[in-house]
Amino acid sequence: MNRGWIYREQVKCPDAGSTVLDYYTQRYRHSSRDDWHHRIAAGQVLLNDQAIAPETLLQPGQWLAYHRPPWQEPEVPLEFEVLHEDEDLLVIAKPAGLPVLPGGGFLDHTLLGQLHQIYPQDTPVPIHRLGRGTSGLMLLARSPLAKAYLSQQLRKRQIHKVYRALVGAGDMPDQFTITQAIGKLPHPVLGYIYGASPDGLFSHSDVQVLKRKPSSTLLEVTILTGRPHQIRIHLAFAGFPLLGDPLYGVGGIPVLQSSSEAGNFPVPGDCGYHLHAYHLGFIHPKTGNFIRITCPAPLELD
Repeated sequence: MNRGWIYREQVKCPDAGSTVLDYYTQRYRHSSRDDWHHRIAAGQVLLNDQAIAPETLLQPGQWLAYHRPPWQEPEVPLEFEVLHEDEDLLVIAKPAGLPVLPGGGFLDHTLLGQLHQIYPQDTPVPIHRLGRGTSGLMLLARSPLAKAYLSQQLRKRQIHKVYRALVGAGDMPDQFTITQAIGKLPHPVLGYIYGASPDGLFSHSDVQVLKRKPSSTLLEVTILTGRPHQIRIHLAFAGFPLLGDPLYGVGGIPVLQSSSEAGNFPVPGDCGYHLHAYHLGFIHPKTGNFIRITCPAPLELD
């Protein structure tokens, strides 16, 4: 069991006049209306640090806090390898299955949770993210200088990121580029989810075939932008979804059909696909040297 968590948020103007029950039911659809009613009535949801009734009306600027009791988190691989460390930054090899940040039932069983145990005073801050099912290189800042400078490099597309991906066999050129925009799409449980969208943000992926087999194709993907789930969405949009991806099918649109268990929709944190952050290049914030780090790929991506 973990220690539980407090989810705090401030009421915005569009939500003024809503009841507390309507606010949580509409915003957090992973739980039923009855579940939220029970939590609010039990005093697990506070408004400006005071217990309230489910029918209480909200006003702009008020603070809501959901006190989630301790829960048993799913088992995930918690060990990771440190590939580079100095006083300013950290580069680690994340295992597939380990979430980076809290969410979706994970709190302590996350990379950030494990880093907080190792570095309780100044926990390293992720400069970019990897999906839960993605393995490989992650860059983290250990100083304010590194956080500011590396974040600036990321915004200016100066951090070189190369991935290995496994897709099915198909008729594709040896090299091709995908520039499909990626944006938010409606989702019945999460509210929204990212996918290929004409109204989304510009995204750029360069793809090269490394190895062709009768049932699979090994790709190297260099991304110039870092949109959420970019490689999964782009390859699916091009007609080559990652092998084992439970969420993104051909077209780059999330799969919304429920499974045999009613209401069990695929979500981004579901694993099973094959994607590995293989190579990372960046300018060191203090020395100015260009750092290149490679993380050996799993056997199926080698």
